[in-house]
Amino acid sequence: MSDLLFEAVIFDLDGVVTQTALVHSAAWKMMFDDYLKERERKYGEPFIEFTHKGDYLQYVDGKPRYKGVESFLASRDIHIPYGKPDDSTALETICGIGNRKNEVFNKILKSDGVNVYATTVSLIRKLKKKGIRIGVASSSKNCEQVLKAAGIEGLFETRVDGVVSAELNLKGKPEPDIFTLACDNLGVDYDRTMVVEDAVSGVQAGAKGNFGLVLGLAREGNAHELLINGADIVVEDIGDFGLEGIEDWFRQGLEKDSWSITYNDYDAGKEKARETLLTIGNGYLGTRGAMEESNPGDVNYPGTYLAGLYNRRISEVAGKNIENEDFVNITNWLPVNFKIGNDPWMDINNWKVLSISRMLDMKQGILRRKMVVQDSIGRQTAIVSRRIASMHDPHIVALEYTIKPLNYSSHISLKTSLSGQHINAGVERYKQLDQQHLSTRDAGGTLNSMYLSMETTESGIIISTAVKILAFADSQAFTPDYQVHSEAGLSEIFFEHYLDQASALTIHKICSIYKSNDPGIEDPQLSAIKALNAYKSFDEVLIPSVNAWKKIWDEIDIRIEGDRQAQKLLRLHLYHLMVTTSPHNIYIDAGIPARGLHGEAYRGHIFWDELYIMPFYYMHFPEAARSVLMYRYRRLDAARKYAWEHGYKGAMFPWQSGSDGREETQVMHLNPVSGKWGADHSSLQRHVSLAIAYNIWNYYWYTNDLEFMQTYGMEMMIEISRFWASKTKFDKKSGRYNIDRVMGPDEFHEKYANRKDGGIKDNTYTNIMVAWLLGKTLEMWEKINKQSRDQLIEKMDLKTEELNTWQDITNKINIIIDEQGILAQFDGYFELKELDWPAYKEKYGNICRMDRILKAEGKSPDDYKVAKQADTLMTFYNFDQETVDGIFSSLGLNLPEDYLEKNLAYYLQRTSHGSTLSKIVHARLANMIQDKELSWKLYHDALTSDYQDIQGGTTGEGIHAGVMAGTILVAIQSFAGLNLQGDFASFSPNLPEHWRKISFGFNFKETKYFCVVLKDKIEILASRKTSIIVNGVRQEVDNNKRNII
Repeated sequence: MSDLLFEAVIFDLDGVVTQTALVHSAAWKMMFDDYLKERERKYGEPFIEFTHKGDYLQYVDGKPRYKGVESFLASRDIHIPYGKPDDSTALETICGIGNRKNEVFNKILKSDGVNVYATTVSLIRKLKKKGIRIGVASSSKNCEQVLKAAGIEGLFETRVDGVVSAELNLKGKPEPDIFTLACDNLGVDYDRTMVVEDAVSGVQAGAKGNFGLVLGLAREGNAHELLINGADIVVEDIGDFGLEGIEDWFRQGLEKDSWSITYNDYDAGKEKARETLLTIGNGYLGTRGAMEESNPGDVNYPGTYLAGLYNRRISEVAGKNIENEDFVNITNWLPVNFKIGNDPWMDINNWKVLSISRMLDMKQGILRRKMVVQDSIGRQTAIVSRRIASMHDPHIVALEYTIKPLNYSSHISLKTSLSGQHINAGVERYKQLDQQHLSTRDAGGTLNSMYLSMETTESGIIISTAVKILAFADSQAFTPDYQVHSEAGLSEIFFEHYLDQASALTIHKICSIYKSNDPGIEDPQLSAIKALNAYKSFDEVLIPSVNAWKKIWDEIDIRIEGDRQAQKLLRLHLYHLMVTTSPHNIYIDAGIPARGLHGEAYRGHIFWDELYIMPFYYMHFPEAARSVLMYRYRRLDAARKYAWEHGYKGAMFPWQSGSDGREETQVMHLNPVSGKWGADHSSLQRHVSLAIAYNIWNYYWYTNDLEFMQTYGMEMMIEISRFWASKTKFDKKSGRYNIDRVMGPDEFHEKYANRKDGGIKDNTYTNIMVAWLLGKTLEMWEKINKQSRDQLIEKMDLKTEELNTWQDITNKINIIIDEQGILAQFDGYFELKELDWPAYKEKYGNICRMDRILKAEGKSPDDYKVAKQADTLMTFYNFDQETVDGIFSSLGLNLPEDYLEKNLAYYLQRTSHGSTLSKIVHARLANMIQDKELSWKLYHDALTSDYQDIQGGTTGEGIHAGVMAGTILVAIQSFAGLNLQGDFASFSPNLPEHWRKISFGFNFKETKYFCVVLKDKIEILASRKTSIIVNGVRQEVDNNKRNII
């Protein structure tokens, strides 16, 4: 048994253990050159030789033999039959040609023998002495033969090669199957295993397999390619890393890596999504991770957004005046750039990027960058930068920027700017609209300081930004001859400095941002300028911010053992939630934007997504959660007005909410194909009010904040209840209450085909939530004190008859269920047409947006049993089954015991997952019915959705805050099994197979908990003596002591 922190190392064969990679390359070249010359004779195709660098490394290296043949031939636009593995070498098939290569390889092997890499074999022997398990995984079917020829077969405890892959039908690289099987054979955990590879497809497989370390060997000068395709570390020879390097990685490198995301290339097609994921912020503001030298355009989009800052514009579109309220991209505080001599300023998209590494340090809230660029005449310049948004002082952002000439000496000009000369242009589909949201109010500066005040064109909010610059030459402070320039929408500082080769020029740019409607701010420009006096260097901003982040992480961190990727991505999601809404939001009148402070999608508006997000804040930052609820309370009168305008009582909150609480959803939609206007029924998603009531109740339930309920929360719940009661109609024939003209969470169903106006009837999710709401409002009415009840009766003219009606609705609302126990999504759902899902998948591949596919075919999703996301099943995301069963019981409904399993199976196969929120809901339900494999697959898809930008580029427009929060909650509520819907914290753990444990803290009912959930026990600390429930059994917990259950 090893005392090291890792258990196994799985080696690739060719190019890692044995020097057979060049033998393979030579065999491939001999075979392909012969074949290509044969095609020249047969078909007149010009012969172009097969090369090691251009063809072997790119198309063949590391792949199974037949896949390599197929890949290379496709690159030459040659298409032949696949054939069968036992095809004769005379046949012109993929398999036949692959077998020719094997024949050539065996001849070379027989004549030349096999050499090994001595450093690799030496390391293997050291590892074995330390008790580390050793395996070999290779695509080659000659693996066993090669090992025997080299005399090293006995070094490996398991061998998974091309022969084994064929027998077990394993997928070849870049899939991880051969490596995971090797680990399974050894009985070791993937996260405690190192994979060693020299091929791009191999490190891709290693990254997909979620191994503890993927080591790339760059024997072909391909270090960069290995790094950007999944290698954690790249060396030229394994002797350069050694046992000490492996130990160090598993001791501290792996932990450090779990706190960061890193990009080692500059990919124009992925840049906007990366800018989103590299955003820094503090709840008051968010700044996208665009590079300092970049400008808004097709590739880059710098943006800074302030919580709650909106502006309206009226645009003429296809003959109609359309008003939209947008999330304003304020003054760009980032710009820093340089030029060499009198040449043009550096252009990131025209200069050559020789190397780049950008790393978001989530633990400390720092975005770091190292880059080397080269101009058109070969001059190379290194750039190093750091930036932060202070988590200590929400108005302060700062960056440190260093340039160093690497192969030249010259005068360098440096400029740094504040720019408001842009429009909102972060979402392509909004570009036809008027997006000019800023006008200049004042601009200027002197010496090393400058300021820029902009004003929103309609809402009249002044945003003032001030900057102080500090300059350093080789770390020594100096005062250059600053030149300040200002004009409409722009303030700039320039200076020039001579730099010798390898000397460095650094600036610290410290920036403050205030707006005129910030609490207590009379003159935002004066406030911004004065705020800079507190800081004399970048580090003076950095250190208190890092300390503030430490306090936050001490509160929110989740630790996973057994899953490296989940650990990193859960921290990424926690980080971005804090960027969006933090403890600073206690003082901000804003909701939680569905797309964060990261971009302009959904115009920064507030949706029902808060239902997914708010539980995180109840558990960690209840005062911030209360502030978000107060955002809704301050707009209660607007919701009352909205209800009255539509003929209803109470308060009807808007589907999209922005600055003042009016409905921001468009009611008309322009069809870009036909050019005609049609009705947009999105605003009929009235269930947003139910989400608000759900959040109010749960805030109280988690926090015991009765004062909030008596002063604010109860008033909102009553008004929302009044709205829904006024929307119900009693059917004397059925003896049930119906709700018509609404939409459920599934946005594919807006209306009935035979009805002109929008909405559907008796949406099950809506009706169950209404029954719950009215019941909870009545329950809460009894909890508040008599004085509060009397005040509400007087203020709201509340009558006993209303309360009685609510109770009646709670007991009699209509729920449609078929004889199998399937809950109808809405009245008439079972009569809709079925969709041929396999046919559509085969035809279109990605069918997430089945609504668009059907409309393009001249059909309507309203006619089909197809859902964008969980609708009926959303009920079970909100409540445990016991709660839902209680609602059904009060309605006099009896369902079969397995109704949840049946409903999940029924609706899952009819859902396209066109929303990022969809899979997280289904993952939770699959966990509830103990289908761990399905639950994990759906959860993993949700967990990686923004990181891999699976929605076709939408991450570039902003994060999906709802799914990020959902992945956090499913980790602790489904996998760790935490249930806070009862009087005591309850645990029913159901960890994924590969998770060994999960650790996290939370607050519930004025008690602070920290727990560690393992497969066989729970360790728990509590701030006071209390009880918890574990697998249905009540257990007593002593305070400030580790309790093991």
